[in-house]
Amino acid sequence: MRGRQVLMQSLVAHGVDSIFGNPGTTESPLIDSLAEFPQLAYYVALHEGVALGAASYYAQASGKPAMVNLHVAPGLGNAIGMLYSAMKANSPLLVTAGQQDTRMRLRAPVLSHDLVAMAAPVCKWSVQVERADEFAPILARALKLAQDPPSGPVFVGLPIDVMEQETEVAPAPPSPLHRAGAADARGIEQLAGLLLASERPAVVAGDDVARAGAGEALLRLVERTGAAVWWEGLRARASFPTGHANARGALPFDAAAIAKALGDADCVLLLGGPFFEEVWFTPGSPFPPGVKVAQIEEAPERLAGNFPLAVGLAGSLAGTLAGVAGAIERRADARYRAAAARRNAAHRLASEAEAAAQTARLQKNWDRQPMSMARAMAEIRAGAPADAIVVEEAITASADLAKTFRFDTPDSYFSGRGGGIGQGLAGALGIKVAHRARPVLAISGDGSAMYSIQALWTAAHHDLAIVFVVLVNREYRVLKHNLDTYRQRFATRSNRPYAHMDLARPALDFVALAAGMGVAGTRVEKADALAGAIARAVASGRPHLVEVVLEAKR
Repeated sequence: MRGRQVLMQSLVAHGVDSIFGNPGTTESPLIDSLAEFPQLAYYVALHEGVALGAASYYAQASGKPAMVNLHVAPGLGNAIGMLYSAMKANSPLLVTAGQQDTRMRLRAPVLSHDLVAMAAPVCKWSVQVERADEFAPILARALKLAQDPPSGPVFVGLPIDVMEQETEVAPAPPSPLHRAGAADARGIEQLAGLLLASERPAVVAGDDVARAGAGEALLRLVERTGAAVWWEGLRARASFPTGHANARGALPFDAAAIAKALGDADCVLLLGGPFFEEVWFTPGSPFPPGVKVAQIEEAPERLAGNFPLAVGLAGSLAGTLAGVAGAIERRADARYRAAAARRNAAHRLASEAEAAAQTARLQKNWDRQPMSMARAMAEIRAGAPADAIVVEEAITASADLAKTFRFDTPDSYFSGRGGGIGQGLAGALGIKVAHRARPVLAISGDGSAMYSIQALWTAAHHDLAIVFVVLVNREYRVLKHNLDTYRQRFATRSNRPYAHMDLARPALDFVALAAGMGVAGTRVEKADALAGAIARAVASGRPHLVEVVLEAKR
C-alpha cells in the first residue's frame, strides 16, 4: 500500500473522525484519498488559523483527537498562533502539513522550509515522515503522545513523494492503555488529613478536572469540606458548577492579587492545571502567608513546578478526588462536619450577596445607550435556550457574562487559554461539529472577531447552525484597561489618549461582512430588542450573526 493509505487507515484505527484544514498542492494525496474514507469528515477553512482553532475546540468538546491539515511553511506559519493556544489548552491534536518532494530538498523549492523546527516550540513532538515505512509507527506514537497527560498537539510533516511511496508496514492499531489509577493510598490519606486540619480550605480547579470527568468527585469533596472553589482568569472549560454556592469565580492575573483573592485560606488544593497564567509581575507568592499548598495532577511533571507543596499526588483526578473525599467521610467527626456545614452556609451568603450586587449593577446601567455590558449579557441570556453551549471570547465583558450565565456542566462552556485572540469564532465551529444537537452561541468582542472572521464562511459552507454574537464597542477595550494599569504600575504619568486602540474609522460592519460569507445577520442597537434577536437567530436553524452595539471606554 502507499503511504497516504497508511495515513488514512491509521486515523480511522485510532478513532479520528474529523479533519480540519485548508488544502494546497502538497496536500493533494490526502484530499484525493478522502473519497475512499467516508468515515473521515473534512471541514474546510479559508485560513489555517481558523482550521486549527476549530480542531482544538473540537478535541476539547468531543474528547477525541482531531487532525489538522495545513499547507507547507506559510500555512503552518499562519496557524502557529492558534497552535500556541491549543498547546496552552492541552488539546490533543495531530497537526500535519504537506511538504515538498524530498528529492528537491537541496534546491529550496517554493513554499518549503524546515517544518519540524517551525512547529517544535509549540508541540509535544515534531517530526517529518522520511520514508513510507515510517508512517505507521510515527502515527501510532504521535496519536499516543497527543493524548498522554498533559495532552497537547503533535506535528507530523508529510512530504508529497513519501505519501506516494509503497510500504508493507501496515497501520498499527491503538494499544489499550490504562494511563493512571488513583494516587498512592498514603498520599490520599495525607491529603485528607491536611484538609481535615484546615479551617479555611480553598480549591483552584483547572481545566483537567473537566477533561478527566472528575467534576462529580470534586463536588463531593467540596461539599464535605466546605471549601471555596476558584479557577484561573483564563480557562478552557467549566470544571466546577458556576451556580454552586461555593464557587467564588475567576482569580486575577498577578501573584499579589491572587493571594488577596484567596484571602485567609489556610489550605489551597490545586487540581489539574499549570498554575498560574499571570499578566503582570508582582513580587512574592500567589498564596496567603502560612498557607499549606497541595496539588493533584495526572502528569507528575506538573507537581511542585513553581512552588513547594505540603503534599503532591500523581494519579487520575477522578479516582484520587473520590479517594480523598471517601477518606474525609470516614475520618470526619461531628465537630468537623459541623464546621464544614458552617463554611458552606457562609459561602451561600457570599454567593447571594454577589448576585445582589450584580442585580444592582444591572439596574443602575439598565437604560444606558449604547447599552451596557451588564444589560447585554442579561438580554443574551434571556434569549438563549437553556441547553445552549457558550463559546466565550468576550474579553472585557467576561466578568458580566460570568455573573449572568450559569455553567453547571463541563460541556456548557468553552473558552481559550494562552491569551491569543481570535479563538472564539473559530472554536465555535469545532464545538458545533462535536455537539450537532445543541444550540451554540459564540460570544466575541469585535476586535477578536476580526482575527478569524473567515469562520463565518465555514459555518455557512458546512451548514453549522451557530449564533455568532459580536459585541461591538469599536475599540480594543482591554488594551485601554491594560494601558491604564501599565501607567500605574510603572509610575508613568500620562494624560495621552489611547493611541491606535480605536476601531471606529472606518466602522466595521459585521452584518455586511457576514452577508458576504453567506451568513444572515442582525444589528441590535436597542437593548430591549436583543433577547428577541438571539431567540430568532437560534430558531432559524442556520448560522446567524448578531451584532450588538455596546458602550465604549473613552
